[in-house]
Amino acid sequence: MERAVAQQSTRLFRALRSSHLHHPKPKHFSTTPTQNTDFTHAIIGGGAVGLAIARHLTHHYPNTSTLLIERHGMVGSETSSRNSEVIHAGLYYGHGTLKTDLCLDGKRMLYDLCAKHDIPHRNTKKWIIAQDEQQMGELEKVHAFAQEVGYDRIPTRFLSKREIQEREPDVRAEAGVLESESTGIIDSHNFMQFLEAAFLDSDGTEALHTTVTRVEKLPTGGYRIFMRSQDALSTSTFGAAATPESEDSIDVDILINSAGLHSIPLSNSLLPPHRHIKPHYAKGTYFSYASPHPKPHTLLYPAPVPGHGGLGTHLTIDLSGRIRFGPDVEWIDDPTAPDALSPSPARLNEAIAFITTYLPHLDKSAIDLDYCGIRPKLGKTSGTAGPTFADFYIKEESDAGCDGFVNLLGIESPGLTSSLAIAEYVADLLYGSRSQSQTQSGKGRNKDVEEAKRRGREGQRDHEFHH
Repeated sequence: MERAVAQQSTRLFRALRSSHLHHPKPKHFSTTPTQNTDFTHAIIGGGAVGLAIARHLTHHYPNTSTLLIERHGMVGSETSSRNSEVIHAGLYYGHGTLKTDLCLDGKRMLYDLCAKHDIPHRNTKKWIIAQDEQQMGELEKVHAFAQEVGYDRIPTRFLSKREIQEREPDVRAEAGVLESESTGIIDSHNFMQFLEAAFLDSDGTEALHTTVTRVEKLPTGGYRIFMRSQDALSTSTFGAAATPESEDSIDVDILINSAGLHSIPLSNSLLPPHRHIKPHYAKGTYFSYASPHPKPHTLLYPAPVPGHGGLGTHLTIDLSGRIRFGPDVEWIDDPTAPDALSPSPARLNEAIAFITTYLPHLDKSAIDLDYCGIRPKLGKTSGTAGPTFADFYIKEESDAGCDGFVNLLGIESPGLTSSLAIAEYVADLLYGSRSQSQTQSGKGRNKDVEEAKRRGREGQRDHEFHH
């Protein structure tokens, strides 16, 4: 099927609307299935998670139709292509959280998919490094959590000083190293291209260069999505001013919000005021390294810092062997600002000071600014379980009067690793038993943002008190 790409014409959307396709409603919906919608599902956002959901729905629900809407000219152009490309082990997020559950399942699914379809990846392993007793205590907590989950799911082990010296002689680890044996790296672009091709090969429809300007809930059920071609836009932010003449619209039964940096504004436009959320954005700068020495062969992470917005400025390696450091954390207000993705020279010295704590012989003249990414967050929250931790927010919003609206908010790390499992989870919310039981009881795993934060805090308390 040909792709619906840039500069969508009014003719296309009129043709879609005139088709009067029949699309079944999710099983737990009690309303009568609509007959006049253009698509069963519309997914806003073509990052790794949106693509994974699109592929899953077209593969497993062949009697439905799915539209993927992406404002850029290619998929995966924002958060999904501006990260460390790490396959995470699931070490940091505590018991009973979506981040842990979906990361563990997603990691297994991702390795299997890459092996089956020759998607470039490698199990590199990862070292988490402690320089003092306090940091070693954090490593012991991480290891104890991994043991509770099970070695078959999160294999970790402490390394002897001799092994540390033999394998990575340039690494400084005064107190110790915990090795994560299931951490790896992936070519995220190749992965997303595979998802996109699989989606399109299953008769999915893709609208690139297409910005959603507003969404309306239809009184008879479903949603009307107003959009326009990117080439006519002077701004790419959700909710950009548009004249009725410049907009096209389509009607869908189910709306899936996977808009990444723009997901919270979209959510706020549909949910009642008491369910509105203030978005937070963590800009992360990455740094290149041009010297042949030192050149570790393992991913290097500092010990987790409770309350920190990320995992520290760590060392990762891409599939070509190129070393890069980052990301750091810099809070910003507007991810669409002209300089939002421009690395700041002011970040360099602080990064070098941090990196040399575990790589003291770093050639400082060979490190430079590389690129930036922005993480969508539910608050100025921690990247690890603890008092300020926030879980993924993934919910079908029936309790807010928005049946068939699936919200995915705060999908930061480990979103790439979790993407295939998130896709299954979303489908289960819409069509599976989990969705039905949650709707009937009025209790969902993501009742609201505070619930996501509470779950992270309680998971960490259980972990700490047990040890």
